[in-house]
Amino acid sequence: QVQLVESGGGLVQTGDSLRLSCHASGSFSTYSIGWFRQAPGKGREFVAAIMLKNDSTYYEESVKGRFAVSRDDDWNRVYLQMNNVKSDDTAVYVCAARFGLTAHPESDDSYGYWGRGTQVTVSS
Repeated sequence: QVQLVESGGGLVQTGDSLRLSCHASGSFSTYSIGWFRQAPGKGREFVAAIMLKNDSTYYEESVKGRFAVSRDDDWNRVYLQMNNVKSDDTAVYVCAARFGLTAHPESDDSYGYWGRGTQVTVSS
């Protein structure tokens, strides 16, 4: 069983930066990790993903150039660096894990393990 715990959320202002962290139990180097978010009244949306081994990264169009996903296998963590945040970034951010690679990192069906999320609120 893989356990995922997110941290780093909070209340920030438009234009600020924030770094989210996702800590995973188990054989972390064998996981690919995705970040998703869900805003009030909306469905879950893909944000970013990072694959194991080759560290390929993927981003949702609206966060490209502002967000960066990285991983530290020594510490079993994946980070989501959020820069120049906007009010539309307000959501609960959740990380998800799967063993191995996926051809569809943007799909929540690709992941079998989910954290509970951390709230990010951006005020204007």
